[in-house]
Amino acid sequence: MSRFLLLLILLTSQSLLAAQTTIRLSGLSGELQDNVQLYLDRYSADEISTSLRFQSRLEQDVNTALQALGYYHSEINIELQSRNNGSRLLINVVTGEPTRIFDVDLQIKGDAAADADFSALLAQAPKVGQVIHHGQYDSFKSSLNSLALRKGYFNANFTLARLEVAPSLKQAFVKLHFDSGRRYRFGEVSFQGEHIRTERLQSLVPFKAGDPYLATHLGQLNQALANTNWFSSILVTGNTEQLDDFILPVEVELAPRKRNSIETGIGYSDDVGARFKLNWLKPWLNDRGHSLDSKLALSSAEQSLEAAYKMPLETVANDFWQLQYGLRNRDYQDTRSKESNLALERHWLLQSDWYRTASIRWLYEDYTQADQEDTSSLIIPGLSFSRARQTGSGMPTRADRLLLGIEVSDRSWGSAESFVRLRGRAGYLTTFADNHRVLGRFDAGAVLMEQVDNLPPSIRFFAGGDNNLRGYAYESVSPRNSDGELIGGRYMATASLEYQYRVKGNWWLATFADYGSAWSNTPDWKRGVGFGVRWGSPIGAVRIDFAWGLDAESSPFQLHFSLGPEL
Repeated sequence: MSRFLLLLILLTSQSLLAAQTTIRLSGLSGELQDNVQLYLDRYSADEISTSLRFQSRLEQDVNTALQALGYYHSEINIELQSRNNGSRLLINVVTGEPTRIFDVDLQIKGDAAADADFSALLAQAPKVGQVIHHGQYDSFKSSLNSLALRKGYFNANFTLARLEVAPSLKQAFVKLHFDSGRRYRFGEVSFQGEHIRTERLQSLVPFKAGDPYLATHLGQLNQALANTNWFSSILVTGNTEQLDDFILPVEVELAPRKRNSIETGIGYSDDVGARFKLNWLKPWLNDRGHSLDSKLALSSAEQSLEAAYKMPLETVANDFWQLQYGLRNRDYQDTRSKESNLALERHWLLQSDWYRTASIRWLYEDYTQADQEDTSSLIIPGLSFSRARQTGSGMPTRADRLLLGIEVSDRSWGSAESFVRLRGRAGYLTTFADNHRVLGRFDAGAVLMEQVDNLPPSIRFFAGGDNNLRGYAYESVSPRNSDGELIGGRYMATASLEYQYRVKGNWWLATFADYGSAWSNTPDWKRGVGFGVRWGSPIGAVRIDFAWGLDAESSPFQLHFSLGPEL
């Protein structure tokens, strides 16, 4: 008995499913088909029926969708078809002649009448002879209102906004009278809750009192304040309660950032083992906005400690001095080195979004490189240009980084050696079709005017590791002496190309190829390939790479684990 009931239930459910009614649309294409289909897709399977009442409702919805695009004389025929697995409502549409715009009465009054942006927007206005499109008409109205708000026409309104349709004449009439009124101007900017001198904050304001209002200027001010790292919260608003003669005062509410911020990073590779990084940032030390950034990096091959004291100038966003001191100890491969760096840097942010940095540093290095043991004291002025841009955080959708730098040393000012050191880096990342990313990196350097064996290891070039040739041990690619020991090169060039595919959510698979060398006379090019896993964590990209050096003499496989920016 129970088996019979179960079989009866299954047969009944299958017959109900088979008896479902479907809808099919024919006779349309392009935007007309898409718009009608949007209306039809609102019906669930349970709502669709073969009743005359439902068919009438269908016809009305199809008509509404067609009229929104200017077709008021369509013939709509709904045919009920019987099928083996149920029934189907076939909707066949013959659109007929469209209704076109016969007359446009468009007027812009007020200050906006002489505004170039409004003049440009009029190119998108409905025009005589066009098929009337209700969505485009509404969109144009919204564009006028949006532009008025962005540019400070806060009293703007439509004194007349009418779209008249005469279906019998197949004609439409557009009447739009827009009165912008007077344009508001920026007033004084006041800061509340600030812990930094007001004149320093005022230097971040991208406009002057009396300038015409522009909403993007408020966004620029917000971003400039955020870039200082001085504040935990920023609120930029116009004070609408103190309007006077179309002047809008601007108020900025600020809350200071915590005086201490700590960030950590970890990594691993077969050759070096575990790596640990600790950054301790004091984003503001006084009311002039000075800051202190300390960094500690530890691994079995290298240990470093450095501190940078940043001193913003009066134009906070564009100019600052930085005093930096660092210690580094290296004991890896054929390099044993203890170095001390003291540098004074001057930074400018140029209008082109490039950073220009002029520096002078003193480098003292006590080292053993292969069979050479020596000390070196160098005074090195330098100049560099850099730019970094990205869209999105964690794993950005688009990013690029560029660095061009030159350092010079000469015995005439007390350096142990005379040379010119050039360095360039470039990286580009893009995302397409949501699930695909391509990343490319190029790194190159050269030392001119001096033999490599007269220079300390930190000036020479080595390749290999998780930043360039991933199939080779850290700094294992370089010229060698007669005993096969690494001595470093005068030149270096490496390139990487990587493709990533999103598997699910923030998880990606990657495959890559690396190519490069470090040399003094003739390059011995090295190739590497591999694959990896990427995770877009809340604190940055986590990367695991499995890499093979195709030209490695020993240990062709390398495993790398790292956390941080990909470029």
